[in-house]
Amino acid sequence: MVVIGIDLGGTNIKGVLLNETGEVLKQHYIPTQDDPDGVWRENVRAMVQYFQSYWQSPIDAVGLSAPGLPDVTNRSITFMPSRLPGLENFFWQEYLGLPTWVLNDAHAALMAEATFGVAKKFKNVLLMTLGTGVGGGVLINGQLYQGLSQMAGHLGHMTVNANDDECSIVGVPGSLEYAIGNYSIERRTRGRYSSTWELVEAYRKGDSFATYIWLASMKTLAVSLSSLVNAFSPECIVLAGGITLADDALFGPLRDFMDIYEWRPGGKFTPIVQAYFGDMAGAIGAAGFAIKHVV
Repeated sequence: MVVIGIDLGGTNIKGVLLNETGEVLKQHYIPTQDDPDGVWRENVRAMVQYFQSYWQSPIDAVGLSAPGLPDVTNRSITFMPSRLPGLENFFWQEYLGLPTWVLNDAHAALMAEATFGVAKKFKNVLLMTLGTGVGGGVLINGQLYQGLSQMAGHLGHMTVNANDDECSIVGVPGSLEYAIGNYSIERRTRGRYSSTWELVEAYRKGDSFATYIWLASMKTLAVSLSSLVNAFSPECIVLAGGITLADDALFGPLRDFMDIYEWRPGGKFTPIVQAYFGDMAGAIGAAGFAIKHVV
């Protein structure tokens, strides 16, 4: 079986040609060209045609990772305001001429790790993406849990301080997303740093203010993950996204705080691992999702 996986981003459309074992046979990039007339959809079709021309044998399906919330059949995105005009309620299967499944981009990252990556041996997994905002996904008994309105897994929108007036991207007060997301870094650091990367570099150099801000974020992340462990009892937690590139600056303090806050009956603890896939995770996960539905 061979499928196409496509990750529809605001800047680039990333694509992979993938077989059922997870082998990437070919990958390709095309600029998205997000425009008011929705011409960007032609670039998605051009991606499919590129792989069809390359493979020159029947391709079984397409998996499409996109921002927003898909419908209950995972055939289109039903809610994505303000970006990619024409995306909402667009039926991709007719347009692309192949069986096509659509899922949220954070859910796609989870499917990449659960199908082919660091979580492939587990059936109950949480994935959290740490980047501009904080997203995620939930795997229960080997199945992606999407919930009502397909919005399950938005782990960053959990409140960690209900009395805090600062809001997440969706308006939840005192959210985990605000506490660690890159979008809030200037406000959280009183304008001293414009990116999480700058904050982490200052922390590594021993700057007292940076250390205070970064360790406070790590404590909040650990408390949040400990709460999720209590709620879901996962076999594994996967952390993905650009902020995880901080490596030991993130995972070292996080482990220390988890030692304090995680409930570990019988001494059992929940492994927290870094995602294996990088910027192609959305495309690979979308392909894996399509494979599960074709089989």
